[in-house]
Amino acid sequence: MSDTAPKPGLVLLVVSTAAFLASLDTFIVTIAFPGIRAAFPGDDLATLSWVLNGYTVLFAACLAPAGRLADRYGRKRLFLIGVAVFTLASAACAAAPSIPVLIAFRAVQAVGAALVMPTSLALLLTAFPPHRRPAAVGVWASVGAAAAALGPPVGGLLVEASWRWVFLVNLPICAVTLLAGPRVLRESRDTGSGVPDLLGAAGLLVGVGALAYALVEASDHGWGGQPVLVALVVAAVALAWVPLRSARHPVPVLDLPALRVPTLWLACLTTGVFAAGFAAMLFGNVLFLTSIWHDSILVAGLSLAPGPLVVVPVSILGGRFVHRFGPGPVVALGGVSFGAGALVWLLGMGSAPDYAGSMLPGQLLTGLGVGLILPSLSGVVGTVLPAARWGAGSSMVNTARQIGTVLGTAVLVAVFAGTPDLADFRRGWLVVLATAVATCAGGLLIAARRRTDHHVEPQAASSTASPASMLSPGIEP
Repeated sequence: MSDTAPKPGLVLLVVSTAAFLASLDTFIVTIAFPGIRAAFPGDDLATLSWVLNGYTVLFAACLAPAGRLADRYGRKRLFLIGVAVFTLASAACAAAPSIPVLIAFRAVQAVGAALVMPTSLALLLTAFPPHRRPAAVGVWASVGAAAAALGPPVGGLLVEASWRWVFLVNLPICAVTLLAGPRVLRESRDTGSGVPDLLGAAGLLVGVGALAYALVEASDHGWGGQPVLVALVVAAVALAWVPLRSARHPVPVLDLPALRVPTLWLACLTTGVFAAGFAAMLFGNVLFLTSIWHDSILVAGLSLAPGPLVVVPVSILGGRFVHRFGPGPVVALGGVSFGAGALVWLLGMGSAPDYAGSMLPGQLLTGLGVGLILPSLSGVVGTVLPAARWGAGSSMVNTARQIGTVLGTAVLVAVFAGTPDLADFRRGWLVVLATAVATCAGGLLIAARRRTDHHVEPQAASSTASPASMLSPGIEP
């Protein structure tokens, strides 16, 4: 630790800026997708989708190990390493001469982001006294919503110059963070933390990646094609092996004791399903606006901004509802609103542009749903687990969200099967509607189960995640 105590306000600024960038990059790249596709016309939609999926798969697999490594070797050190990796990878992405190179450096970006997100919260918690932590964490958690709101319009503006600017914009902000971080942040670590299960994380990476590959490639090779069948077998073996290994490892990638609480695994499952619908919605609407309505990327970005803008105030109001009614009913209400937005698009969107009559109402309804659902699902952890296991529980919920994001994008690519037409987009909105119905059902089940769940007992120190494992309830697709 440093000799002088950190100034909490400066710590909040530094760690929130880095977390904001890690979230913003996902949304900017999504809106830049048509520009990237135009720059590399020789690559099909399935290949290009890995610009998004490669980042998310690595992010999901690296979250838990990153938190454990930070606990063991120092949170400040791993935070600054993460920012540096993210900076260098951003520069490499901007200079990428081909899609395979871009995908490779997006994966490196994900590793940096995975180091930044859990360590930033741990550094924040150590800088603030207990009575000020809830407000500070609330500010930090809101960066996900702010990133979602700013991502589409900022991405649209940057892509007007070049898609490469969506990566270059990270560099000056990261540079300031790297300069300020060593002076502002104080080192902390947990000497009792064991070495995380990196092999288990690799198994999770292989399993989710293989499943996403099978979904994406099924449109070209068919479900009986050899590449698809091989990928499905690999996914099944890897995803079955990870829980078995986690049951034996002292610092597992999956916290199985926490998942024995029915409300928590319901929250993880519901989070994954909802994240799949959210990712399909965002990715599909970007393509719809630019290919069916032939909007420019700038116009598409501005068109998609109202939904995320609704999320910020609704998430604050939703917290009050959760405190009064519990997370389950709020999640169910959010699922109804999210599904209503998808239904508006399904019934009202056509080939003739009608933004005010169809796209905007759907945006507002889905934004309302997101603002109610995500903070409520993340808050389940605090209602069914003791404080010693909040980090582990939050890590599980957020890992489920990242996996759902990957699978949602992959399913949509499989539905589109090449260059999508209006009928394909309607099938895509049906997928979003189905996830909304499942999310509503999950909320009702959480409400029913929460009355009977009891706190699980804290496990040994080796299997208990520290605050560095805890992630925000932000909205990264």
